[in-house]
Order: sequence, then structure tokens, then C-alpha cells
Amino acid sequence: MRPRLLTLFTTALILSLLISATPSAFADTQTHVVQPGETLFRIALNYGVTVQAIQAANGLTNYIIYVGQTLIIPDPNAPASAVQPAAQPSTGVHIVQPGETLYRIGLKYGISWLAIQAANGLGGTYIYTGQRLVIPGSNVPVATDPTPVPTQAPPPNTPSPQPTEPQPTEPPPTQPPAPTEQPPAENGEVIHVVQSGETLFTIGLKYNLQWTTIQVANNINGTIVYPGQRLVITRSSAGLPNPPAPPLENSTPPAGTGRRFLVDISEQRLYAFEDDTLVRTTLVSTGLWPYPTVIGTFSVYLRYTSANMSGPGYFLPSVPYVMYFYKGYGLHGTYWHNNFGHPMSHGCVNMPTSEAEWAYNWSTYGTTVIVQN
Repeated sequence: MRPRLLTLFTTALILSLLISATPSAFADTQTHVVQPGETLFRIALNYGVTVQAIQAANGLTNYIIYVGQTLIIPDPNAPASAVQPAAQPSTGVHIVQPGETLYRIGLKYGISWLAIQAANGLGGTYIYTGQRLVIPGSNVPVATDPTPVPTQAPPPNTPSPQPTEPQPTEPPPTQPPAPTEQPPAENGEVIHVVQSGETLFTIGLKYNLQWTTIQVANNINGTIVYPGQRLVITRSSAGLPNPPAPPLENSTPPAGTGRRFLVDISEQRLYAFEDDTLVRTTLVSTGLWPYPTVIGTFSVYLRYTSANMSGPGYFLPSVPYVMYFYKGYGLHGTYWHNNFGHPMSHGCVNMPTSEAEWAYNWSTYGTTVIVQN
């Protein structure tokens, strides 16, 4: 009897040792409490993970987070299968259902939402109910519903987080389109009726105006317009003027020595100093009022000749000459707008690409970046 008890005791001891030696699957998982001003993009950058990984770990279907929210931060070294299902994509045509997002649809087919975005030529992440999306893969058509759900146009002035590339317009109207242009008013203004497929950018080209002029004239907070929307077109203006460059000899250098950048938000201008000598200056675009650029003295800690940038409502591939100086804030080139001299960004400092290239080659890791009002 005693040998049998001894055998059972030994077996139990070995099993307990094996269990205690097994690493926890969540040993490298941590949490993050959202602070004021943070976005998923900046949080992901801080922890060295992707935005999609945080979304998947927390069951998020969009980019919306709130102050005080506790987010699970997945292990950055975990295999991709731990973040997103590795099912083989089943492709063809998918008809968007109410409540679906590009990210959810990507999960359904086991592919990245970026692949769906690229396959359908989408400039952002906006999709609408009843929209037919090509799912890259085989030629077998897959549709969730043979009959698209009727769409509804959104209310005017729908906010968008950041004017970046011209965004796709809202769903096709259920009523016949109105004429594109109404007779001019006594003050010289005309009313443009938005047609399916038009954006602020293309409408601005039609009237030889900067799209930001139309945006301001109609109190539009973002870049989204929808078919049937009536826009005031002011012919008397050719867009927002750029402030003139100040004389170089009148520019006061910031405190310090060596090479350093000074970003003046009130002037929307960047200065490059070497000791007390101003060597270059250019117009820039800092953060819009909901997403202000940080104020203070920082230094360049990360540099890329090209990098993808994403955030709430936008994805910008291959952004040139990126110089991060604080968390997700950086100096970088800009190919999606030419409205320098006016706030346009989500907090970064947008520069003309040629100027960003010069700044990238002139600076290095540790170069001081001073941002002031």
C-alpha cells in the first residue's frame, strides 16, 4: 500500500512542478490608462505595437478612445496570428452591412483592412451600408447580401479628425441629383450642389479655389461632403493667403548652441539655426485646434526616410523624411496638401517635402526641436 501512495505523491509533485514552470500566455501583456490628448497611434508608437494589434486586443472597431480608459497592450513580439485570425481569405464582393468597418470586414476574411482599402482605392476608412467592396484573393464571389440595404445621406458638416487626403464622399443620393451650380447671388457667390463622387478638393479645382476656402466658407469641420449638399462658393477669393517670410536678419535665435529647429505656431513657420545664425526657414502646418502641437523643448529621437502614418480616420503611406521629437509628434514631409502657413495636421509639423528632405539631411539624432506659441 505504501509504495502505491509514494508513487501517487511523486506523480503529483512532478505535475505541480511542470505547471509552475509553464510561462503564462499573458506574461508580456500590460495595460495602459489613456491620458488627455493621446490617440491609438501615439499609444501604439510608445509601446512598439501596431494600432491594429491594440484594436484587436481590446475589441475596438474604430479609433475612438477616451481619457481614463484602460487598454490591454499586447506583447509586441507575439506572432501575428495572436492578433488577427490567420484564416485564408475568401474573396469576391462583400456588401457592407450596418455597423461594419473595414477592420471588422478584414477580420471576417482573415486579411488586413489595409488590403481591402488598397483594393478598392479608398482614400480613408469611411465606408457605407450597401457599398460593394472587392475582397482581394480568388475569383469566387462572396456577398453577404444580394440586395444592398438602402442608404441615407448623413447630416451636413460631419466632423472629420484631420483634413488629409481628399476623402470619399457619402453614399449615392436616393433622390435625383440637383443641378451642380445655381445662379449667382447679388454678392457674386454661387451655390454648388455636391454630386456623387465629388470631394472638396475636386470642387475647388472646378472653381479655381483652394478646398480650404470652401471648407471655411461653409463652416465644415472636416473634409466630408455628401451628394445633394449645397455649398457656398465665394468667387472673390483664391484661397487662404500665406504669410510672408520674415527677413532673416530680424529673426531672433532661441537659447542654446549648435543645430536646432524652432517651430513658431503663431507664424506657422520653422526656423533652422546653427549657433546664432539662421540658415533656413520655411512655412509649415501645425496641429488643428482639436489636435494641438505640443509646446516645449525636445530632441529628435527617431528618424525615417519613409514611414506609414495612421490615426483616427486617416492612413498615409510612405510619409517622407520623418523626424519624431516627442512620442508620436514629428517633423515630416507632406504630399497630401499644399496649404502651408495654416494649421492642417493632427499634431505633427507638416513641411513641404523638399524642405523636410533638407531638414532631414541637415539634422541628426538628438537635434533640438523647440516649439513655441
